[in-house]
Amino acid sequence: MREYLKKTWMLASLLWVLLPLGQTVSAQSNPKLDPLIQNVYGRQTISLNGNWSYLLDQLEVGYYNYRRTPDPNGFFKDPVVDNVTAYKEYDFDSAPVMAIPGDWNTWEDRFFFYEGTMWFKHKFFYKKTDHRVYLYLGAANYDAKVYLNGTKVGEHIGGYTPFNMEVTNQIKDGENFVVVKVDNKRTAEGVPTLNCDWFNFGGITRDVMLVEVPQTYISSYYVQLKKGSKDTLTGYVKMDGAVASHKVQLEIPGLKIKKELTTDTKGYASFEIKAKPILWSTENPYLYQVSLSTDTDKVTDEIGFRTIETKGRQILLNGNPVFLKGISIHEEAPFRSGRICSEEEDLTLLNWAKELGCNYVRLAHYPHNEKMVRLAEKMGLMVWSEIPVYWTIQWENKDTYQNAHNQLMEMIERDQNRAAVIIWSIANETPHGEARDRFLSNLAKAAREKDNSRLLSMAMERSDKSATVLSIQDKMSEYVDIISCNQYLGWYDGLNEKIDRVRWEVDYEKPLIFSEMGGGAVAGYHGDKTQIWTEEYQEELYKKTLKMIDERMPPVAGISPWILMDFRSPRRLLPQIQDGFNRKGLISNRGQKKKAFYILQEWYRNK
Repeated sequence: MREYLKKTWMLASLLWVLLPLGQTVSAQSNPKLDPLIQNVYGRQTISLNGNWSYLLDQLEVGYYNYRRTPDPNGFFKDPVVDNVTAYKEYDFDSAPVMAIPGDWNTWEDRFFFYEGTMWFKHKFFYKKTDHRVYLYLGAANYDAKVYLNGTKVGEHIGGYTPFNMEVTNQIKDGENFVVVKVDNKRTAEGVPTLNCDWFNFGGITRDVMLVEVPQTYISSYYVQLKKGSKDTLTGYVKMDGAVASHKVQLEIPGLKIKKELTTDTKGYASFEIKAKPILWSTENPYLYQVSLSTDTDKVTDEIGFRTIETKGRQILLNGNPVFLKGISIHEEAPFRSGRICSEEEDLTLLNWAKELGCNYVRLAHYPHNEKMVRLAEKMGLMVWSEIPVYWTIQWENKDTYQNAHNQLMEMIERDQNRAAVIIWSIANETPHGEARDRFLSNLAKAAREKDNSRLLSMAMERSDKSATVLSIQDKMSEYVDIISCNQYLGWYDGLNEKIDRVRWEVDYEKPLIFSEMGGGAVAGYHGDKTQIWTEEYQEELYKKTLKMIDERMPPVAGISPWILMDFRSPRRLLPQIQDGFNRKGLISNRGQKKKAFYILQEWYRNK
């Protein structure tokens, strides 16, 4: 496969840029979906993972007729015909199969650069009960249209957040079939947009399951320490169904808490409870068993309690200053370089971060899978979680804003009880301007309204005062709690010797972190420390940058260098060096640790 990829990389990379421009799908706001069921892994579920039939449909003939209008009898109907007296020009039953969750790009060589529509079908048997049934997809990249037994039950735009739809009335006793149309074409109005620096893996990339719940059930809940307090738990429970004046029992046995709540006419009940929990920390990531129950439903979760706030230029975890010893991570599988689709692959990356000495990970540039966040929490790793508002989004497009807003809300709703998540990030490396400021400030306000207990940030770019006096000047600074900066001294800005000649002036009395820094190196490529792409050059870049942080900077509250592991990117075209990979990883995509890994590891040990 490697030789095949190298031979076709240049042509296919050009096609990757050009093909989507001729035919786009509007990045419209998502149609109304059912509210996300929180903590789906704590529910009664039936996995639909496994081998799904698939059909590549470059021209979308399964969705549009020859006049390019939606066909009411598209592939999703999939009638049974004998192809003797009646025919259809597709056949899921004889089609090849693909493992779901997964991405099609690494499933077969011929799909590696494909961007467009793929149809998936899965048959399953179901025994109906008096429960309500939801179809849940952890993520599908990017535009997903979902059908059950030939009926459309929902659609979703955004490749990295979960969605679910009620199918109680569409599911049958006996054999059923689900069909999903997944389209990963990039669009100018999308989030992310046409241009980004990671691979556009297409497919149903996370778990698919049926979720069974009672007629009246607990759909969402929030249980955390009250902002600024270590002895008051606050939160809410939200029910769906016949919800008025419903009794809900909140129990936390480890804190001897047992409290009855009563919902209002909208199924909502809030609470405040005095308690003195053991605080979740990086050294002791303590989690409590929490249960919420009614006469019809019960859901349990493991929840940690901690405070996170800022004071001047410090970040305080549980009231104590903490330095964020971090690393950035893409959700790309080690060794095989496809989209992560197993907990074991999550664990490999997080164990590398722990070995590096991290207490914090920046999960870039989109929400990673739920299991990744929960594993990080159990391992004592704080988390930065981000939506893919990346580079130059269409700031004045209302649909683009609604798309970004939806992804932000879905990210927060899924992980709002995770103590590990300390930062919601709303953007990365966006250009200054009034339209951008309106777009991002509105996202910031929405994030705070949804969850004010965590810190808010975004990865900004430098705005220097002179060639040697470096700085950050961004109007969005008033909307964030942490000033986060991506800086690439020694790589995109001069060579390593420049690092020794600059100083920093940052005028904001807020914590400063380097959300990115670093440079590229090919694992096993050695030379003089002045020779770029060598491990020695990357090693020297880290030595000089860390010395600059220690000796010639205002207080820095943390760093998350770019990046833990080399990852695929069609922007990276240099033969024999990049070969389609961003090589800034401290570890290669084959698991080889570069010399800079040990420089950062030693610095973290002494920090």
